[in-house]
Amino acid sequence: MELSHSESRTPSRIGDRTTSDVIVRIRTHDGRDDRIYCHSHILMGKSKYFADRLSDNWPTCQILDSRNCVEVYCQESDFDYHITVLRLFYMTSDVSITDLWHGVKNALGILRVAVVLECPQIVAHCVDYLEAVPWEEAEEEEILKIIPGMGAQAEPVLARLRPVNPLAIVKIFLSAIRFATSSPSSSLNDLKTSAQEQLEYMLTEDDDAPLLTADDEIKLEVRQCVNRLSSRFVNLVHSLVGDLQESVAESEKMELFQSNLSDLLWASQILAKLESLRDFVYSWVETSENIVKVVEHTCPAGELTEAKLKVLEVTVKVLEAIGYGTVILPTKKRLNMIKIWLPFIRVMKFSIDSVTSDDDKNLLLKIDGELWQSLESAFVSIILTLPSGNQAEILTEWLDNKHIRYPDLTEAFEVWCYRSKVAKRRLTMLDESHQTTNGRSFIAGCSALIMM
Repeated sequence: MELSHSESRTPSRIGDRTTSDVIVRIRTHDGRDDRIYCHSHILMGKSKYFADRLSDNWPTCQILDSRNCVEVYCQESDFDYHITVLRLFYMTSDVSITDLWHGVKNALGILRVAVVLECPQIVAHCVDYLEAVPWEEAEEEEILKIIPGMGAQAEPVLARLRPVNPLAIVKIFLSAIRFATSSPSSSLNDLKTSAQEQLEYMLTEDDDAPLLTADDEIKLEVRQCVNRLSSRFVNLVHSLVGDLQESVAESEKMELFQSNLSDLLWASQILAKLESLRDFVYSWVETSENIVKVVEHTCPAGELTEAKLKVLEVTVKVLEAIGYGTVILPTKKRLNMIKIWLPFIRVMKFSIDSVTSDDDKNLLLKIDGELWQSLESAFVSIILTLPSGNQAEILTEWLDNKHIRYPDLTEAFEVWCYRSKVAKRRLTMLDESHQTTNGRSFIAGCSALIMM
């Protein structure tokens, strides 16, 4: 965009003392002082501020070097921008003004001064420039500090930062969840991972509220998408189990197995935020035995692999949901989960504690102590929900096992001991209380009949 120059006379040049009839004196409170020789018809045509200062209505007018003088005080940081704005007043129509901004920071400085000096043309050009160009993060923060106080004339600059219509948020969320739970080609894995990260960010409450509040319809769509992902994983696991019977496990299938595990781990975190873990947990519970078979047969016993790590991380989420009552399972399924995963994780922990290779050590860095503690706590919680006889079997096996150190079931053992010791007394008291209550009810009934 270009600044028009409507004057019919010979174009004036800034700083030309021979034709100048006014001096603009730019000053700071720190003592910086510069005198710019200008022309009143240029200043008055481009700036309402100068038009007012040079009008007959202005009460006083200073004289300097036999010319009218307009003093403008400014901050040191805006000093150079004032001179730049004065130079822009003199731009001819064949020069593109937007080529002179030299970046967002410079344009913001010019815009600040143009607003103060009431220069509508320059303000419009600054706004057009800032609205169109990309911003760095620091520049965006600076824009947020400056633009909102400039009124409606600068509003277009903020268009990209305005809150989005809730319907648009829902649409992009649903599109992203479908893509994030799909099975695109491996060349799109980076895009899928990015979509997963942004979906989790949209639902996370940090310094700001979540971008999206999921209603029942959204939760249903998420569950359906994850259910399709889980179904593909279950089918893959069944296929791999069949391959194991033939002593063949295709590398391509194992890569897909690992990729699906990563997707499922992410999906478990999304479902936890939406309080919709039930179907996910049920699917993992039903497939657990085959998952362990696949991992044990395809990954060397003493070696830590990415697949083992992902299986461990997903299993933590599932066991926590069961152990803390987020998802309700019948006794048989809870017991089965202990029998399947307790030996697997016990051996895996022993292998990790015995790590020697550099590759394994790199993977080990991804496993923190909190994960092991979460697993141990989940095991203890689930065990303590089982019938006391089942607890006794599990604890007996634990005490006889050479890997007794992990998981440490001491808490479960202590609770079992206490419950078992006081069980007869507790139940006897309950029976006596029940009999007393029944007896009182019988007597009350008889009394009522006699009174009749």
